Amino acid sequence: MKYNFDAVISREGTGSMKWDTIETVFGNKEILPMWVADMDFPVAEPIIDAVKKRLEHPILGYTKPWKSLLESVVERMKKKFNWEIKPEWIVFTPGVVPAISTAIKAITHPGDEVVLQGPVYYPFWDVIRENGCHVSNNTLKFENGKYVMDYEDLEKKFSPKKALFPKPPRTKAAILCNPHNPVGRMWDKEEQIKFGEIVLKHGGVVISDEIHSEIVVSNKKHIPFASISKEFEQNSITCFSPSKTFNIAGLSVSSIIIPNKKLREGFISAAGHQLGKVSVLSLVAMEAAYRYGDEWLNELLEYLKGNLQFLMNYFEENIPEVKVIRPEGTYLVWLDFHALGMSGEELSKFLVEKAKVGLDDGYLFGPSGNGFARINIACPRETLKEGLKRIESAVKDLR
Repeated sequence: MKYNFDAVISREGTGSMKWDTIETVFGNKEILPMWVADMDFPVAEPIIDAVKKRLEHPILGYTKPWKSLLESVVERMKKKFNWEIKPEWIVFTPGVVPAISTAIKAITHPGDEVVLQGPVYYPFWDVIRENGCHVSNNTLKFENGKYVMDYEDLEKKFSPKKALFPKPPRTKAAILCNPHNPVGRMWDKEEQIKFGEIVLKHGGVVISDEIHSEIVVSNKKHIPFASISKEFEQNSITCFSPSKTFNIAGLSVSSIIIPNKKLREGFISAAGHQLGKVSVLSLVAMEAAYRYGDEWLNELLEYLKGNLQFLMNYFEENIPEVKVIRPEGTYLVWLDFHALGMSGEELSKFLVEKAKVGLDDGYLFGPSGNGFARINIACPRETLKEGLKRIESAVKDLR
């Protein structure tokens, strides 16, 4: 390998949310943080080089997207997903979560409902409520060792509420998380078709978070929701970003693809002056990542697959009480601690005080996350091994 992902690089003192907030978040500076979804790996050299080159120019003024940048996004969608998009469909934003919030604002009115599929990335719950809307939780089902969608319940989310005087539904949008964070599912084409047909039949819009789309740790292939049909394309807002794929989350840059002109104009209008602009260095990094980052990415994916297999083997051989929900995509792994017989808060306390590891508490992802925790495996294998050893030691004390 050209890149050394085994190298342990200290991030302390860099303002790292993961490493420099340990004592604040967990109350103990001895905690090993394995929660925030960024990687403990150095960024690909071509991205660093491109940012350095831009900094050779002494002026960093307001910036508009340039032709080759737009072309790099168009080419990326075609190369990776065989999806042909147009440059004018692209809106750049400083992050996916702000974009999803803006999309909800554009599509809904206060009092409307927005569907999500718990357990799911916890900021989704927040942005729905912050826009004055109600969360409609289409909880995923766990069947035969994997999570699946509950289409019957999804249909109900868009149906009139049963009452003495039935109320018409106010469900205007559904958030699709693909690959799903935290359960790791990469939704099949057939699953997405069923999902999309239900949402569109009732006049809803699909907001598709596809930020983890290039982190594939299985033999699956990512299929963008909007690429499936023209109807889906015209009734969706799709969120992409190089931040997870290329470990540049700190640069806050995303490309939001909105083929429908009316939806796109509504999104831009809703953004107003609140969403903010993307910095020139962020856009430079995005183009460099898409044009020159694949050698690094290919090596990264092999390393992550190795980390995942190491984790799977470790739990099976040493901590069988904890069940691993094997992800198809993302570098985040959903761990089932139900066999320990703890409540969500008890599990959180156990992991911090006994295991001394900082994971994401499962209950943060919704009610169906109780008894689970999310671990980030995008770190050197020695770091991963240390975290697993700590969990093993704590669980042994319970036996």
